[in-house]
Amino acid sequence: LYSSVAVSSVYGKPGVKLSPTLAAFTNGVATHSMDFDDTWHPATHPSGAILPALLAASQMLPPNTKPNGLDFLLAFNVGLEVQGRLMHFSTEAHDIPKRFHPPSVVGTLGSAAATAKLLSLSSAQCCHALGIAASLAGAPMANAATQAKPLHHYEFLLEKQDIAFKRFPAHLGMHWVVDAALSVRNLFINYAGSFSPSLIRAIMLKIPVSKYINRPFPSSEHQARHSFQFNACAALLDGEVGLGSFSESSIHRQELRELLDKVVVEHPEDNVANFDKMYGEVALLLHSGDVLTGKCDTFYGHWRKPLSKESLLKKFRSNASHVLPEEKIEAIITLVDNLENLSDSSQL
Repeated sequence: LYSSVAVSSVYGKPGVKLSPTLAAFTNGVATHSMDFDDTWHPATHPSGAILPALLAASQMLPPNTKPNGLDFLLAFNVGLEVQGRLMHFSTEAHDIPKRFHPPSVVGTLGSAAATAKLLSLSSAQCCHALGIAASLAGAPMANAATQAKPLHHYEFLLEKQDIAFKRFPAHLGMHWVVDAALSVRNLFINYAGSFSPSLIRAIMLKIPVSKYINRPFPSSEHQARHSFQFNACAALLDGEVGLGSFSESSIHRQELRELLDKVVVEHPEDNVANFDKMYGEVALLLHSGDVLTGKCDTFYGHWRKPLSKESLLKKFRSNASHVLPEEKIEAIITLVDNLENLSDSSQL
């Protein structure tokens, strides 16, 4: 765990290398630091648990045994598939989990499976790796005095369901209300000619019951990323939600606070806290008596409505531009586009 052999890279720190274990841990933490990583259904963040482990492991191996890009992609998909199957086996996971955060459980198993595949471990070694991972993920008594039986599946989950990529750095639930808010904003502009908050008497949000993302007046960046009210009002006011939306200056704007004062929340019985079934609805109740409504049951980026490659590249270029020059950004895009032909995946 605390090996002095520092061979694995750390995101954003060109001169820093750590042991594979510590590099994987550090990069794993960084992946979720802005709540901007991908999601899946049943709900988990699949890539953040496995990609850092695979990158660290690929740098750990001697030059003549490094996996190629196709090996890397296959191992990555194995890690996704294992997480998906574990989530599908769980009855509770089909609703937003109440007792555990899925990445810490299924992510640990998925990471172990992906790394085992990348390192070409034997069947016995894979069993040991997954058994240790299971214990680290929650120490189940099921590991005591039992044999592991193979599970037979005839189709891969990845063939049926895409990953969901977030368009802005906030809790996934926010994406429904933002799309609904943007929809009703367009209606309002067509109605009034421009977005004029003074014409709005109240803003009605119809959202699922959720304690930790129902924050009427967020006072910090973190709270804003987890506030239905803030994200709906930011989308209404600015016509978009992005990195800048969560800055201190943006959060504490007077005009935004005035919109937040107008928000009323309802929890319809048919709007359940489930990423496959929930919806977001934003209604503007105008002083004139008119009501304009926007509703979203599948936001752009959801696994039922995946982002186009153009949108994914736009997101990547925007994020990477904060830390990398343009030529390096384009080099990474080219590398990933041709990953299956890469002879040495540690180049990533």
